[in-house]
Amino acid sequence: MVNYPHLLFLTLTLPLCPLLAFALSLWLPQKAWRISATLAILGQLLATIAAAALFWIFLSPSPLFTSPPHTSETSRYYWNFVWLQLESIQFPIAFLLDPITAAMGLMVATVSLLVFIFSLGYMADDPNSGKFFTYLSLFTAAMQGVVISNSLLLTFISWELVGLCSYLLIGFWHQKPAAAAAAKKAFLVTRFADIGFFLGILWMQAATGTLLLYNNGHGILETDMLNGLSSTLAFGTITLSNAIALLIFLGAAGKSGQFPLHIWLPDAMEGPTPVSALIHAATMVAAGVYLVIRLFPLFNAAQISPTDSTLPLSVVTWVGATTALFAALLAIGQYDIKRILAYSTISQLGFMMLAVGVGAPIAGLLHLLAHGIFKALLFLGAGSVIHGCNGEQDIRLMGGLRKSMPLTFLLYLIGTLSLAGFPILFCGFWTKESIFHAAHSWPLSQVPYLLASFAAFLTAFYMIRQNATAFSGTSRSLHHPHESPPVMIIPMAFLAALSLILNLFLTPAWPWLEFYLERKISSLHFNPSAFANPEFLSTAILSSCLTLGGIISALLIYLRARGKEPLSSFLGPIYSALENRLWVDEFFRLVLVKSAQALSCLFAAADSFIFQGSVVAIAKLATIFAKIVDFIDQFFVNLWFDVICGGMKDWGTSLARISGGRASSQLRFLAAGLAALLAWLLFVLVVQA
Repeated sequence: MVNYPHLLFLTLTLPLCPLLAFALSLWLPQKAWRISATLAILGQLLATIAAAALFWIFLSPSPLFTSPPHTSETSRYYWNFVWLQLESIQFPIAFLLDPITAAMGLMVATVSLLVFIFSLGYMADDPNSGKFFTYLSLFTAAMQGVVISNSLLLTFISWELVGLCSYLLIGFWHQKPAAAAAAKKAFLVTRFADIGFFLGILWMQAATGTLLLYNNGHGILETDMLNGLSSTLAFGTITLSNAIALLIFLGAAGKSGQFPLHIWLPDAMEGPTPVSALIHAATMVAAGVYLVIRLFPLFNAAQISPTDSTLPLSVVTWVGATTALFAALLAIGQYDIKRILAYSTISQLGFMMLAVGVGAPIAGLLHLLAHGIFKALLFLGAGSVIHGCNGEQDIRLMGGLRKSMPLTFLLYLIGTLSLAGFPILFCGFWTKESIFHAAHSWPLSQVPYLLASFAAFLTAFYMIRQNATAFSGTSRSLHHPHESPPVMIIPMAFLAALSLILNLFLTPAWPWLEFYLERKISSLHFNPSAFANPEFLSTAILSSCLTLGGIISALLIYLRARGKEPLSSFLGPIYSALENRLWVDEFFRLVLVKSAQALSCLFAAADSFIFQGSVVAIAKLATIFAKIVDFIDQFFVNLWFDVICGGMKDWGTSLARISGGRASSQLRFLAAGLAALLAWLLFVLVVQA
């Protein structure tokens, strides 16, 4: 019997509606792309309504929802089902519903719905639009599977489906060599990282006998299991919980583009812009951060004291801080409007990982939710710019778009200021401030906080650089830029409105969304004195100065640039290195690809001259040995065997002639034998006498 079937139904609606749209679209011909698009949007709309209902459930407690099934805490529901059973091993399919699931599911569904609607205009002239909407439906269904999973098995299945869809959509224009190469690159890099995730799952199953997150006190995120994992040594001084968490983080780092596994993400811009919006805002990269946030109790299981940090969390902290600064530096040297946003995504994912690493997973989740909204706005805005400039993506060849695309400019500016973290007025400021506050309080080191602070300055700088170069000044475009149709502008307007509205729920005076995620919404009250908190003021003033400094610096440098790159002459070879992305891809190509090619040549030579030569030599020796054995068999073994057999045959023939088979002859032989026997007996008696 399933308790609260209506909640289970709503939870399963999140992935099943887009999955059903995907299944139905598979049977439609390419010419019926409008039907495919309608199915995709309808499926996503139903998922969004279900996500909103789930989100509302945790806002309005009622007798129907105050006794959750199988739970150790209020506001957590889960349903565990046995999928497969091999002898004593069970493989469950399980679903989880809590405020984190509801908030993440609502963000994914809402952003995806708006991206789907935007795609109606962006992909209208593409001959394969039907296939495009079919893939999009599967993409969001797989991501929602990650969101609602209460089992690492279901998480991994959905995780790999997300990777498959990213491969299909990044390489959607596979007739372009760059798109095909980018799809393969994304698939291979993330599959390499997923090996770690898979090994972590296997180790967890072997160590605990379960992959369920919550299971009536016996799940891997519950106290008893965590105590056992953190008290068992895997090797050396590394506990079992630490070892498994590090393996899982490898998979999350690959999915979320953490340094040095970020190399696939900028190249993924070869896919259609709506795909980039989904990957960077609601699906692919969000999965990695969401996984680490969801498994935070496992990452923190071996903590000795509140002033200490576990090994996995320390690794997450340093990787996140390094990624945030590294990607922000590279964004300064890019000219492709989508690649700049791609590096900004990598940097923001670094901020999120930093928050989780310093022990503030809710701060990381808040930034993940806010970033999903304004980054979708920015990518759709970039798509609008590309559409209006007839496919042009180089910001140096734009300029003056503010006049020809005023709505896109206004909406893109809102996304820019949100990402830059403009003080007070935009949600990105509050979520970044929460991360800075947590990083500043990290007891082990202030270096990650300083790296993140510099990255925040660079974020404001490169976003205003992009905006000023593309939208200000005079037009440098060879085309005639034009505003996008309403079907593309309206989703952007909704995202801009959501970005501004979300700002109201994140302030320290009324941290509504934070209290919602922490299941403390009933104790929330308006507290304007929180703005005067010295700890808040110290980090808020510093982050505001850094952001404003980045904005003002970019405006002073780029408003008069007229399409040229001022930093190129000022920084010289340093800027050239940033333009070339610090040659990280070339390094990997040299170290990994060339090494693999060299090893393959070595193995080919070894196979030809050593292994194949050895096989040929052994074959020849075997042939010679066979001929020798054949000679011995014919002229020695067979010859003597034939002689002996022939003699025995002749002897038998002679004996046969003696017998002849006649009774009289046999009686004579018998009489002779008896006579000989009697003679022998007489001889013996005489001798004895």
